[in-house]
Amino acid sequence: MTLALPQGPVSSPHHADAWQGAARLKFRRGAEIYVQDEDADLIYQLVEGVVRTSRLSADGRRQVGDFYYPGDVIGIEMDAVHRFSAEALGDCEVLALRRAGSAAYDAGQLDRLIWQATAAELQRAQSHMLLLGQTTACEKVARFLIDIAARFRGETVALPMGRQDMADYLGLTMETISRMLGRLQSDGLVEFIGARTYRIRRLGALSEMAGA
Repeated sequence: MTLALPQGPVSSPHHADAWQGAARLKFRRGAEIYVQDEDADLIYQLVEGVVRTSRLSADGRRQVGDFYYPGDVIGIEMDAVHRFSAEALGDCEVLALRRAGSAAYDAGQLDRLIWQATAAELQRAQSHMLLLGQTTACEKVARFLIDIAARFRGETVALPMGRQDMADYLGLTMETISRMLGRLQSDGLVEFIGARTYRIRRLGALSEMAGA
C-alpha cells in the first residue's frame, strides 16, 4: 500500500477568496516559517508538507504546540507577536497573507478567515488538553496515533515528527515514547514499517487502550 495523503480540512469559498493574491513561499526541512516573539503581521495556509509549532521556555525547555497539515492555517494570534515558532518538518509550501492592507482585509474576507481559523485553533487546544489529561503514557501514545491516522486516507500513516517531537507534545520522555510504541507493536495493535510509517492493525483495541 502506498503512503496515504493527508486529507486536511476542506476550504470554504471564503477561504479561497481570502487567499487570492497571497505570496507563495517554499521552505526547506528545518527552516523556520516564523519565530517565537516575532511580529505576527502575516498569516499562513499550509499547501504542502507538515509544520510543527513549538515554544522555548526561559530555562530552555521546549513545548511542542501542534502539528499542521495541508489546508491548515497557522500564525493566527490574539496578540501582536507569535507565542510559538513554526518550523517545517520536511520541504513545505505555504501561502502568506498580510493581516492588514490586503485586498482580502479591505473586503472583510480576512475577518471571516481568521474567525474560522481561530475556532479551529480552539478545537485543537481543547483536543490537546484532553490528550494530556489521559491517565497513562500508553493511553496518550495510543490516542496520538489514532489522531494522526484520522488525517490520512488508506491504511498506512506517515509520522513526519520524530520521537522527541512526540515526547515534547505529549509531556513524556523520548525513552517512554519508544517504550510505548514498542509495547503497542508487540501487542499487535499497530505495525511499524520503518521508523516513521505505521498501520493500525486493531483499531477497536487501540481505541480501548486510549480510553476512547
